[in-house]
Amino acid sequence: MVKKLVVKKLKSVGKDSQLSATIRESAQQIWLAGLGAFAKAQQEGNKVFDALVRQGESIQHSTRKVAEDKVTEMAAKATGTWDKLEQVFENRVARSLHSLGVPTRDDVAVLAKRVAELKATVDKLHAGAAKTAKPKSAAAKPVRRAAPRKAAA
Repeated sequence: MVKKLVVKKLKSVGKDSQLSATIRESAQQIWLAGLGAFAKAQQEGNKVFDALVRQGESIQHSTRKVAEDKVTEMAAKATGTWDKLEQVFENRVARSLHSLGVPTRDDVAVLAKRVAELKATVDKLHAGAAKTAKPKSAAAKPVRRAAPRKAAA
């Protein structure tokens, strides 16, 4: 009986040993697979990282472009609004000045041109009158002007 138990035990130890060897072998393969995955991740990690950086730069560039386009669009709208506001203000000021009788820049320019023309005409007439006038003698009496009148109190 003891013999049978020892044989049984040896057979079960043999089975246990085979089972433990299989488990050890599987554990060893799992460990090696983990090391291989780690090495692969290290090698491919730099490539993946570089690819992610390139993709991030691309997204940043396109996002910046869209943002700049929006800023340009909004600035154009704001400028248009300011131009309209400025025109409305100028029109209202011009109407107010016109109602007060204040001449515009164009009115002043027309008057300045007219004054220049009149001055040229007067100079021309004065030059023509000087040629036709006789020279005065040295003994001629100076013309007396009348004293200005005093206003009645």
